[in-house]
Amino acid sequence: MADPTSIPTLLLLLLCSLLFTTSLSDPCAGRRVHILPLPPRFNSDLLSLCNASFLALSDSPPFCDSFENHFLGPRIQDRSPCLFRSDPRLLEPLFHHRLQSSYPCLTPSASQADAVFLPYYASLDALPFLFSPPLFNSSPSHGLSLHQYLRSDHPGILSRRHGHDLFLILSGVAWDYNQKPNADPVLWGTSFLQLPQFVNFTILTLESRPWPWQEHAIPYMTSFHPSSLPRLNDWLSRAARSTRTTLMLFAGGGASVKAAASPTSRPNIRSTIISQCANRTNMCTLVDCSAGVCTHDPILYIIPMLKSKFCLQPPGDTPTRRSTFSSIITGCIPVFFESTSAKKQYGWHLPKSRYDEFSVYISKEDVVFGGVRIADVLEAIPEEKVRRMRDKVLELAPRVMYIDHRSGDDFKGVKDAFDLAIDGALRQIQRRVQVLEKGDSNQIYFIDDEVEEEQRAFGF
Repeated sequence: MADPTSIPTLLLLLLCSLLFTTSLSDPCAGRRVHILPLPPRFNSDLLSLCNASFLALSDSPPFCDSFENHFLGPRIQDRSPCLFRSDPRLLEPLFHHRLQSSYPCLTPSASQADAVFLPYYASLDALPFLFSPPLFNSSPSHGLSLHQYLRSDHPGILSRRHGHDLFLILSGVAWDYNQKPNADPVLWGTSFLQLPQFVNFTILTLESRPWPWQEHAIPYMTSFHPSSLPRLNDWLSRAARSTRTTLMLFAGGGASVKAAASPTSRPNIRSTIISQCANRTNMCTLVDCSAGVCTHDPILYIIPMLKSKFCLQPPGDTPTRRSTFSSIITGCIPVFFESTSAKKQYGWHLPKSRYDEFSVYISKEDVVFGGVRIADVLEAIPEEKVRRMRDKVLELAPRVMYIDHRSGDDFKGVKDAFDLAIDGALRQIQRRVQVLEKGDSNQIYFIDDEVEEEQRAFGF
């Protein structure tokens, strides 16, 4: 006599097998993204601010020329087809265009999407609030029109998961959007990240706060954008072979050697670095990037980085620096003076627990007040260890660059900064939604997948 449980058991096994097979055959499972169509006033119209007169109040030059090549900027020279004059402020339209043109798991239906992307150029929309005097006292208004539009035109998308499945790019440092709405006196920045209307959104920024909740840091856009795997490999080989005759390099602006040596200047890590470099010119290269000259001509720092063993990355107005990613791409080992400059920022792209394998840390207090000579610390590192560190830096380089995706070339599984940012956003959204559906919303505040991402991506 047949076992009466055998048929249901077989059916259950068959169902499980079908589900497993479906997941294997569907590369978009858990990765479907819907790009919510927004009125042009939230994106393309904002590009007209590229040469607004109020930008004269900022340290950054107009950026209209950087619209070329789908926001990668104009090529620097024909003999360097992968180098562009890129402006990091255009990371928002770059993400928008790349998602539209090449992301393989787009869906026209928001109801079928695992995440909804908002193509809102938030940092461009912030420019009038930051630099136009008539709007200096209106910073709490930054972003409110977007929320009003979502509430009136897409209430279902906004309410179905309380915004936990929505994400956008904010091409700036979080501090610039962290002003309290009722601040008195009014401080620098807007209140975008302080508004309760956006607290559940996942926001990808160039630098996060020490207590990030909705935002996560992703790499700055550099000037190097390879269009094919052979060109990427050629560049990495060139960086690996480069003769590095200089011990260390500092590329930055805003302070001169004369000002750094002035007895009236307050001691700080940047001025101390400049003074130490001035006293060791045979071992240290200074690249003056004042007045935006390096933005116009990245060759000014790319070539010196290729000739240097270590690149110094001191904090400036905020902890992070675009130069960090340029140094990684050129194989110049980054030297940090604060953990918030990278280690506590870019966990989706760089392994937090392995910084000693590809970077050097020297406490800024030891340098500024303790008399530590940076050159002495770096000279003491054995040459074999320096070589291993450089190899690790170049191994990580593809993870922090934004490739030139227009060619449609197959990078054979190599993921760049864009890919990893989207992967990270989808993981974060998926975990939040799962916790939300279980009814334990308080656990959302403790989600951190960076350790798991390290184990998956780096094999430990």
